[in-house]
Amino acid sequence: MMYTKKDIEQLDRITRLTIINSVTGIKPANLIGTIGENGTTNLAVFSSVVHLGSNPALLGFICRPSTEDVGHTFQNIQATKEYTINHIHPEFAKNAHYTSANYDANISEFERCNLSEEYIPNFKAPFVKESTFKIGLRFKEQMDIKANGTMLVIGEIEHLILPDSGMVDDDIDLEASNGVGISGLNSYYSLKKIERFPFVRLHEVPDFKK
Repeated sequence: MMYTKKDIEQLDRITRLTIINSVTGIKPANLIGTIGENGTTNLAVFSSVVHLGSNPALLGFICRPSTEDVGHTFQNIQATKEYTINHIHPEFAKNAHYTSANYDANISEFERCNLSEEYIPNFKAPFVKESTFKIGLRFKEQMDIKANGTMLVIGEIEHLILPDSGMVDDDIDLEASNGVGISGLNSYYSLKKIERFPFVRLHEVPDFKK
């Protein structure tokens, strides 16, 4: 099967979204938690979280432009400068998925989707209590992507909370922490570790032709 650019453009919207969202393979499944200036919490599922650097520790995610009706996540980040990224686990993957509906700004997805808010001292944004692997971030900057009107939202890690079982030999083991991945718009996958290779040094590269 092969799709040309023209073929892709002629697909119906949902089919095109599903296919193009799947071509990168399995992506991390996360819930981003925020709180508005009026105290209403917001929770939304994202599969676009990426590592941008380790010193400082920066993560980014892709966000659609905000309007009065959608984009409450970024509106809240702009207002409070803090947000959380919470790994999704199989036990609440269904609840997490349904946070993607376009709820009114005065409705908390935590309450509507039966997920629990959790707070730590001196940090405004809510974590997801059901998640065992969660990150608290402070907003640093946004980068507009002119090609499609989206933006890359960049934050610095201020808090990293994960289970002891999620660390194996000083390495985060996503299978041990029971992480979930997403493909397309609505397909969720469990993660299985297949191997761990050493940090690559040039003189240690095997001769793959043997």
